[in-house]
Amino acid sequence: MRGNFTATLATLTTMTLTLLMLGFVLLLTLNVNRTLEQLESQVEVAAFLSADADDAGLLKYVQALPQVSEATLVTSDQVLREMTQDSPYTRDAAALVGNPFPDTLRMRVARVGDSRTVAAAVKGLPGVEDVEYGAGYVDPTVKTLTAVRGVGYALVGLLLLGTLFNILNAVRVAMYSRRSEISVMRLLGATRSFIRMPHVIEGLLVGVVAAVIALALLTPTYLELVRRVHELAPVFPVVTDRQTLLPVLGGVGLLGVLIGLLGSIFATRRYLQELE
Repeated sequence: MRGNFTATLATLTTMTLTLLMLGFVLLLTLNVNRTLEQLESQVEVAAFLSADADDAGLLKYVQALPQVSEATLVTSDQVLREMTQDSPYTRDAAALVGNPFPDTLRMRVARVGDSRTVAAAVKGLPGVEDVEYGAGYVDPTVKTLTAVRGVGYALVGLLLLGTLFNILNAVRVAMYSRRSEISVMRLLGATRSFIRMPHVIEGLLVGVVAAVIALALLTPTYLELVRRVHELAPVFPVVTDRQTLLPVLGGVGLLGVLIGLLGSIFATRRYLQELE
């Protein structure tokens, strides 16, 4: 490694930067998934009932729908009390014209994408006057978050392939620069494993060092970004719990070590096969 310091340093730098980008993409994907889960847990489908509707029968029907995780019946008086808390003038208006709010079925769905399906299934029921599920903001938000998550997964895959190819090429270059030594070793009867072992150890060491450097840079940077996000947008569900972060960060470090090791093994095997 000292004899090929420039190649080793280039490989180490490339792996460190790749692991950093990979870690940031994984953390971004993790936060996008958390945001999507929170959005799914808050989306409701509201069915407004007519005065002669069979409230109990409708409630029982929607509770049996597989897409509905929770359903409650809110009477018009309860709706009026809720609206009064948000707008005190609502009670004065209701005293003049009566309670304008109908009985309402509120349904929570297991997935955001199910809200449209549930709304369509409930809308045609007798006694249901109208259905609302926030299509104007739910659908675009879900599409955006799903697209971001898909891009994140694609970037993770590309970065993994790029890291593997980088270490493969670096080890091949290192072995090519030592081709005279390898030829002498082969003439003296050295086994394939004896020739490969130093290069495998080199790849493993480079992977370990790259993983340590990447985690040393990634962890404080992410925590600082989390602090900034909490200050600017405290409602944003940023992932901060150790039970979730430690497996991701540990996975990035382990991945760097495995890529360094496996890349060296594959590169040395292929190079020696080409020599034969």
